[in-house]
Amino acid sequence: MALGLAASAAAAETRIEFWTFSMKPKFTPFFESVARNYEAANPGVKIEWIDFPWDVIQTKLVTRIVAGTPPALVNLNVPWADEYARDELLTPVDALLGASRASYIPSTLEDLRFKGKTYGFPMYSNVAVIAYNQVIFKDAGLTRGPQSFDEQLAFARQIAARTGKAGIAPALSKIDGLFMWQGLAVIKDGKAVFNSAQHVALVQKLAATYKAGGLLKESLFAEDNFPAVIDAYKGGRLGMLLAPPTALKRIQGDAKDIYAITGVAPAPLGPTGIADGGWLIHFAIPKGVDAKLLPAVGKFALYLTSDANQLAFARQASVFPTTVKAAADPYFLALPANAGAAEKAVEAGARSMAHSHTLYVAGIDDYDELRRSLVKAVEAGVTGKQDVQQALDQAVAIWNKKLSKQRLH
Repeated sequence: MALGLAASAAAAETRIEFWTFSMKPKFTPFFESVARNYEAANPGVKIEWIDFPWDVIQTKLVTRIVAGTPPALVNLNVPWADEYARDELLTPVDALLGASRASYIPSTLEDLRFKGKTYGFPMYSNVAVIAYNQVIFKDAGLTRGPQSFDEQLAFARQIAARTGKAGIAPALSKIDGLFMWQGLAVIKDGKAVFNSAQHVALVQKLAATYKAGGLLKESLFAEDNFPAVIDAYKGGRLGMLLAPPTALKRIQGDAKDIYAITGVAPAPLGPTGIADGGWLIHFAIPKGVDAKLLPAVGKFALYLTSDANQLAFARQASVFPTTVKAAADPYFLALPANAGAAEKAVEAGARSMAHSHTLYVAGIDDYDELRRSLVKAVEAGVTGKQDVQQALDQAVAIWNKKLSKQRLH
């Protein structure tokens, strides 16, 4: 009889397996405590946390979905979620969100809405701020941070003219995101359209700023130019740094002299009203999770992404929470009297969070290859090796040849 009761209890246990990427070992105590606390408050529920490297989790996930044994919840970014939702590999969560939908910042749920359905529980995001060297600004005759992209470039040219230093270092390997932030489509009706007069004008502004010495030339078109950019800022060779607030902590640790003269401003919103640097991470439910388990999975997902848990994680990870209440916590919005640049960056970023969106191009095969051809064209135009219109026309032709083959399939 005792064995029978034990077997019955084991059979009744609800097991919820959830996956994260690249959270170990730094955040092991956080996720283990979330699991244990939930189990203690919900007898009969067993939470199993598994962490994979970010470059492995997608392969593991697809393998498990195909095998019919998916985890109950998985950590994804928005482009991954969009791809999986299109391939019908995720389960919509609208019914599970219920009234709790109102607890999340609306823009974060909008990022996870594909074809009218919501595909995840937002967990955290980021935005960029502008850190600026106040000595360089003073020498250049500037008294505040830029309030638009045009002003960023104008300030950069003024810094170069008056100090001989570079003003700014945009990540031009992500020019597609810059176009979208400025309200310019990359693809429309299945065709590349980034050779319009407006696109050309934007690249010409970059070219003029480059020619004037306003853009940092080191690694300007590299896939990841951030190491070179932050080194230039720490070395006093760059007027402005566009980066997440976490970068200010790094400057504080590595270059105290530069940190002491660093001012902070919110990154300008584009004409779209979108804040620069948004990148949402969330928890999604894969296809194939037992329908009878979904209410329990939804309950745990809401707990995992609750105000208290998001606030605790955001403070540890130096990111921003995606619930209205956690994002309004005094930790983010109340500046201490002796606030340094790092604290000012957190406050500036928190004010931008309501405008944060993940900008990306969806639904294109071999997109990285296409983007590289766009970046090469922009590089040719910005550096003066080729006429901007001609360079963008050639890249559009390459894109549309490839996109037409995709449409045929």
